[in-house]
Amino acid sequence: MRLIRWLSSWTFAVCLALPSAVAFAQAPSDAANYQPQVGQPGKDVIWVPTSQALIDKMLDVARVRPNDFIIDLGSGDGRMVITAAKRGAKALGIEYNSDMVELSKHNAKNEGVSERAQFVKADIFESDFSIATVITMFLLPSINMKLRPKILNLKPGTRIVSNSFDMEEWSADQIVIAEQDCEHYCVAHFWIVPGKVAGRWQMTRGVMTLQQTFQIVSGTLRTESGVVEITNGRLEGTRIDFSAGDTEYVGLVSGDRIDGVFRSPSGEGKWAAALIADP
Repeated sequence: MRLIRWLSSWTFAVCLALPSAVAFAQAPSDAANYQPQVGQPGKDVIWVPTSQALIDKMLDVARVRPNDFIIDLGSGDGRMVITAAKRGAKALGIEYNSDMVELSKHNAKNEGVSERAQFVKADIFESDFSIATVITMFLLPSINMKLRPKILNLKPGTRIVSNSFDMEEWSADQIVIAEQDCEHYCVAHFWIVPGKVAGRWQMTRGVMTLQQTFQIVSGTLRTESGVVEITNGRLEGTRIDFSAGDTEYVGLVSGDRIDGVFRSPSGEGKWAAALIADP
């Protein structure tokens, strides 16, 4: 079933967070007049709004399209979610401050995107955001690192964009800068959640042993003629590219199988591999 049908009601948005974490607060008496203050404390971080220029850059680098579902972790006044909704995508903001949640709903209504922009009061650490195709965030480095294991277990191909802060040794696939109309916090880091390929794989040509460090892949290919090193290995979601000797391989990872094509000086062809041993 398509995401756009799944997300047609407020009930589904609530289900994205664990029941113990979601507790809608009573709406403030006048959400329209609530004015958040830059630097005001929150549960995990202070609130600093992301500039519209960087929001646009973040959604651009994530290649957000109408069939995407964006989840913004710590959605503040809702500007990221609302901008994504204006691009035709479905978007959900997870925010712990109930006043901010109500303000975001008010802002979404004013912008005419309430059907596509939804907000819940919840703790991001207790929330399930596995259905997202894109996750955006503006959190502290320590929080990014706390979330990193959960993010790495998301569906391969999920796109992650972080305002300003990285994930240490998990190098970004791309870094973008908002060079105009942005004074502070103008850099964003972008990752694509990689598939998992570490282990021993049986190929027609021999046995391939892969090691994986996030999206970087290395290893060896053992054939009847000897052992060659695997170089230039990289994952982009479920797509894997690498070289072994004078042959270049491209494939798609699907669980315990990889199917793809190879190119060598002697010609081109198809290749496949089946996982025979985990790391």
